[in-house]
Amino acid sequence: MTDRKVAEVFPPGEFIKEELEARNWSQVDLAEIIGRNPNVINELIMGKRSITPETAKALGDAFGTSAQYWMNLESMYQLWRVKDTDTAIARRAKLYEIAPVKEMVRRQWIEPSQNIEALEKRLLDFFDLKTPDDKIRFPYAARKSSKEYSPAQVAWFFRARQLASAVSARPFSVQSFNAGLTRLRGLLVNARDIRQIPEVLAQAGIRFLILEHLPHTKIDGAAFWLDRGKPVIALSMRYDRIDYFWFTLSHELGHIKRRDGLEAVILDIELVGKEGEPSERMLDSERQANSFATEFLIDQSQLRDFIARVHPLYSARKILDFAAHNKAHPGIVVGQLQFRKELKWESYRRMLEKVKHIITETALTDGWGHTVAA
Repeated sequence: MTDRKVAEVFPPGEFIKEELEARNWSQVDLAEIIGRNPNVINELIMGKRSITPETAKALGDAFGTSAQYWMNLESMYQLWRVKDTDTAIARRAKLYEIAPVKEMVRRQWIEPSQNIEALEKRLLDFFDLKTPDDKIRFPYAARKSSKEYSPAQVAWFFRARQLASAVSARPFSVQSFNAGLTRLRGLLVNARDIRQIPEVLAQAGIRFLILEHLPHTKIDGAAFWLDRGKPVIALSMRYDRIDYFWFTLSHELGHIKRRDGLEAVILDIELVGKEGEPSERMLDSERQANSFATEFLIDQSQLRDFIARVHPLYSARKILDFAAHNKAHPGIVVGQLQFRKELKWESYRRMLEKVKHIITETALTDGWGHTVAA
């Protein structure tokens, strides 16, 4: 009996039954031979009881086989029983590898489901894929850090692109862009004027939206194009400060001005603060976007002159006067002085006014408990 081919789908009880029939034994006979209750034998044959090592040894002795043979039958049967579950687990694990499923469900970007088919379909639709084996099409620009974007960062971009399609804007042109910059420059003084930005950008031909970042992504913003005439700027408001907001927006405007993002998505991560990448390690496109942003917000020759005159004796009054002279919010001045390491990061925090509640009044916003129907 040791050369019997092991079946993969039948319970071991079927093989016990065959052995009994071959010997013309009853279940009671086997129970007496191996010293078990007849009910135990019946449950083994019906597949209601698993074969233990002790039972396997007894069956082997009774039928002239090895105990291992019966243990193998039991193991293979149990594995077969759970193969469908295992397949679903493997498919679910693959989905969690390519996307932050839990966060996407929490943010209501996709509907939850315990059914693997339904969950798979929702993720495929979200990423514009036909099968789970297809690669997500995400044309990103090479970065000097040589790290590809994480699944969560990619998911954030796809959500931004999805939302951008719902934003209206006038036709984009160099003229509309430059006119938009002029209007934006007039909004730098008063934080409340930030609410006008979505309309100003729409008139300039730029779609604008706010999309809360996903945990650990450290995304600040993105510049991309729905097509060659439809630029988009998406900001995450990772920090709620006026200097951060204006610098990130201006940085993305710098990318749009250069036509960055037409061929490859510009996803900006850790733009500011202590986490920011040193200038010497940046791509040229990032350095130029930074230069555009700083110059757009504050005339850099005047800032250098201010530093030369005041350093290191900065005061709130001197900063306020300089900001007023340059028609900019004092928080923007503080931000640039901190970036130049003229001020400590904790200095003049009161000037770094919160603006998230202002911009989300008028901008298409997804996050912080609010989900846009897409």
